[in-house]
Amino acid sequence: MNFLELIWLIPLIPLAGAAAMLFLGRHLPKTVISFLCPGAVFLSFLISAGAVIQLAGTAGKTHEVVQFMWLPALNAQWGFFLDPLSSVMILVVTGIGFLIHVYAVGYMAHEGGFYRFFGYLNLFVFFMLMLVLANNYLLLFVGWEGVGLCSYLLIGFYFDRKSAGDAGKKAFIVNRIGDAGFIIGVLLIWQLTGSLRFVDVNHAFEHGFTAETAAWGVLSTTALMLFIGATGKSAQFPLYVWLPDAMEGPTPVSALIHAATMVTAGVYMICRTHVLFELTPMASNIVAVTGAFTAIFAATIAIAQNDIKRVLAYSTVSQLGYMFLAAGVGAYWVAIFHLFTHAFFKALLFLGAGSVIHGVGGEQDMRKMGGLKKYMPVTHAVMFIATLAISGIPGFAGFFSKDEILAQVWGSVHGSKVLWAVGLTTAAMTAFYMWRMMYMTFYGAERSHVHAHESPKVMTVPLMVLALGSIVAGWFAVPRWWTFLPDSFRFFDTWLAHVFGRENGPTIPDAALTLASVGVAVLGIFVASRLYLRVWDGPLYRAMQNKWYVDEIYDFLFVNGLAKGGGELLGAFDRTIVDGGVNGAGWLTRFSSTVSIWWDTWIVDGMVRLSSFAVKLAGYPVRLIQTGYVQSYALVFVAGVLAIIGFYFVR
Repeated sequence: MNFLELIWLIPLIPLAGAAAMLFLGRHLPKTVISFLCPGAVFLSFLISAGAVIQLAGTAGKTHEVVQFMWLPALNAQWGFFLDPLSSVMILVVTGIGFLIHVYAVGYMAHEGGFYRFFGYLNLFVFFMLMLVLANNYLLLFVGWEGVGLCSYLLIGFYFDRKSAGDAGKKAFIVNRIGDAGFIIGVLLIWQLTGSLRFVDVNHAFEHGFTAETAAWGVLSTTALMLFIGATGKSAQFPLYVWLPDAMEGPTPVSALIHAATMVTAGVYMICRTHVLFELTPMASNIVAVTGAFTAIFAATIAIAQNDIKRVLAYSTVSQLGYMFLAAGVGAYWVAIFHLFTHAFFKALLFLGAGSVIHGVGGEQDMRKMGGLKKYMPVTHAVMFIATLAISGIPGFAGFFSKDEILAQVWGSVHGSKVLWAVGLTTAAMTAFYMWRMMYMTFYGAERSHVHAHESPKVMTVPLMVLALGSIVAGWFAVPRWWTFLPDSFRFFDTWLAHVFGRENGPTIPDAALTLASVGVAVLGIFVASRLYLRVWDGPLYRAMQNKWYVDEIYDFLFVNGLAKGGGELLGAFDRTIVDGGVNGAGWLTRFSSTVSIWWDTWIVDGMVRLSSFAVKLAGYPVRLIQTGYVQSYALVFVAGVLAIIGFYFVR
């Protein structure tokens, strides 16, 4: 079977599952839904795996399937593009997405709206697959907006809770801000290159433009607009505020958004447009600095959170900052590498947190947990592995990608020692807040919870698979292991290097840099083990616990200030400028119509009457002989004949 020609089916199958839930889900038993919706994603995963394996055997490592011309005016096709970059993405989306679907069968078993939830999940996967498989920016934008819509639906799934509805609206509105920048960037690409197809755009940038090194130009503006879109979708400062509130949705939604789908879209888009960013070092510097600042800023907030899901939410914001830091210094394949490893251990952490919440009857406050290791041994074991991975302990997935990011930031011509120091400090803080979470949840004395129990196998088996991935995923980037792996799995060596124009794959980081990154991780774990139960106080800690009051500042400036409190100012502006312009236009219309009526009545009608009188006057002699009577005409005829005869007699 030629899977490469069937890549258009990869997003279509989850869409069919979503459509089935929309039209038939209400009438289907939960057992059928539990097989149908996860099965749709699994079937997409099988086709994805087959296509990736076949792609690895092709010479060009790219394949495009165009189904029809979508928008001729923009020369935009409805087409799908598979290369090593999109290969990694579809395997992550469908593979981890399938495990999350299976887990959700157990987690949502006793919740209302079962069919609706799985319909939304399938729709989410469909739009994300459209995003990463699109062959042009316009079709990518369809998926881009689709995942924004689905995030609203899933975050606000518990629509009877005001907090969930508010969180869904917050995610939708904040993403619209970023999307405005993305649209402008896409239009600028069209204006610059005359095409929106990735292959054409990259070719145009490679051969038609030179790098903007001395001044800010149109290329830098285009890159910055795209990055603004990425900051909204991938939750970078200052548009990160929607992601922590996304915890209002069910835990499988948190895992899907944070690990496999929506938040990775911005990183993917930046890497897909890497040719443009390589031409704009100033814009790339903004990407790197924003990523580094977001990473350490979110880490400071995670340190002081007590809600287990909020710790992980700010951890996601921080880890996404790492990815943008890598992309900003030109290490695009490293950004995708960390996206890949992060998908495993972050999905595992969120699903593990969901297992904890499920096991303790819905409690999310870690101050009311403790001592759960003996009640939930499987959940503890898998979360232990995931926490080692995200902390960057050698041998686990996160170590390889995090270490490579720090090495690239240190050694790249676009990197800097300051950014490296920020990344290293963030690594130490990551280890601290993650192990603080582990100690507060699984160790120490039992606190408040009753009847804690392990989750069912439908939830724990996906956790075990993700735990395995959290161990082995990083080894995909170790060249000496390639003799044990088929070509189709060489994502991060020569394969992704092919996409980003790199002759060599991963470097071997300097031993001193590795020792430093591992050392700060161990230090963070040690400090967490000593301080996890200590009650902190003081203005600095309270500021971190209250998320540096960013939400309050936004509420003051934009919600209550601009939208509500600024209503008087906006009202005055509306009354004087907007209404004035509208009313002025109406007055001008009325005045023009009055002048028109006067002109029509006095001038035009006068001229018409004058012309009519002249016509009548000129036609009066004619009217005397044009009587309409035959006798009169005969008399005139005879008189005429007699006149002519008389004339000749006289002559």
